[in-house]
Amino acid sequence: DVQLQASGGGLVQTGGSLRLACTASGFPSADYTIGWFRQAPGKARLGVACFQRSDRTEYFDASVRGRFSISFDSSRNTAYLQMNNLKPEDTAVYCCAQARRGVFTTREADFGSWGQGTQITVSS
Repeated sequence: DVQLQASGGGLVQTGGSLRLACTASGFPSADYTIGWFRQAPGKARLGVACFQRSDRTEYFDASVRGRFSISFDSSRNTAYLQMNNLKPEDTAVYCCAQARRGVFTTREADFGSWGQGTQITVSS
């Protein structure tokens, strides 16, 4: 199984930016969707961004659209989530995951290989 690890979290003020990194022991085919999810205290996990490298298909939840972006550095085998104009409601534990099949998906149930999360706290 692929082992994933999210990093780059921290404390930031409203309007600030952070970039999260998702490193893997080895991402398989570029057809496998990489997803970023977050979970705030007392709330269900939410898929905020998904990306398929093979055709650059992207998905962003409405709550982050226009503020978050995804990229992938193949030389480092690392996916990134750039988060700009952060808001207090973005406070959550963020984690990355990889889809089980080589088809673009945004469904949480389609993802496996969940990595450990990283905490983002946005102060008002």
